[in-house]
Amino acid sequence: MTASSPTTRIQMRNRASILEAALDVFSAHGFRGATVDQIALAAGLSKPNLLYYFPSKEAIHNALLEQLLDLWLAPLRTLRDDGDPLQELLAYVRRKLEMSRDYPRESRLFANEIVQGAPRIHDALSGDLKQLVDEKCAVISGWIEEGRIARVHPYHLIFSIWSLTQHYADFDVQVRAVLGTEDPFEGASGFIETLYTRLLTPA
Repeated sequence: MTASSPTTRIQMRNRASILEAALDVFSAHGFRGATVDQIALAAGLSKPNLLYYFPSKEAIHNALLEQLLDLWLAPLRTLRDDGDPLQELLAYVRRKLEMSRDYPRESRLFANEIVQGAPRIHDALSGDLKQLVDEKCAVISGWIEEGRIARVHPYHLIFSIWSLTQHYADFDVQVRAVLGTEDPFEGASGFIETLYTRLLTPA
């Protein structure tokens, strides 16, 4: 162990604590409503200590968004063109619903950024995200032309999957209130899979 090792570990731990705290604060208050003071308090650090790791609120937010984009694109990347079309799409639906269940703060952070006009991730949306969606929509179009799934609009199909699955994270309070349950995902998977099975099964 070198003399610098403990400091490096402390720095890594503090950086992780800041990002974890910032995720709570940004997902609850949005970018505009969040403050460096709130993040420092949630991270258990002084404001000057936090600013040693990140020079501004913008820098913290950008670091979170960079991590989030990789996470967000992962489920769509796993859609295989050599699999059974219906099963591949249903598996994608399940993965997106699981992400809403397991990463609700990240979902709300992403939603807040989009609602504000995506000023910090617009390039990524029109770059990496668009490229991936174009690629997978071409796969879906191929399945449609082969008669393996029903004729649907590939892009709107993906948009609808995003909307249906992310709703449970982004509108968690509303879903819990209406269902009167602590588990907003109860019954969601079965319903959504049945919906898409009926939509996508060729007549």
